[in-house]
Amino acid sequence: MKTRFHIGFGAASALCLVLAGCDVPPEGTSVEDVSAFEAAAASIGCDLVGESDYLPVELQTGLTREQSTGMASYLVATDRAVRLSTGGIRVTTGACA
Repeated sequence: MKTRFHIGFGAASALCLVLAGCDVPPEGTSVEDVSAFEAAAASIGCDLVGESDYLPVELQTGLTREQSTGMASYLVATDRAVRLSTGGIRVTTGACA
């Protein structure tokens, strides 16, 4: 009996990022969403820490909270943002560079 191993797109994307350094945006988002997220982050001062930071970014980009937090993790994983010692992230690319 053969056993099949199946992973979803999200897990495959995460694995790709870890193993090969792929530049694949989070599931359900596009390269355009990455640019929009960076621009929206710049409009609020580049730091995303809490609800008051994420809400305006989500309104500007049309992303859900899940997509926004996934995008934040993606930016950190691809060296486009850094984690803050107080929690949250600071975007370090685009207008935030």
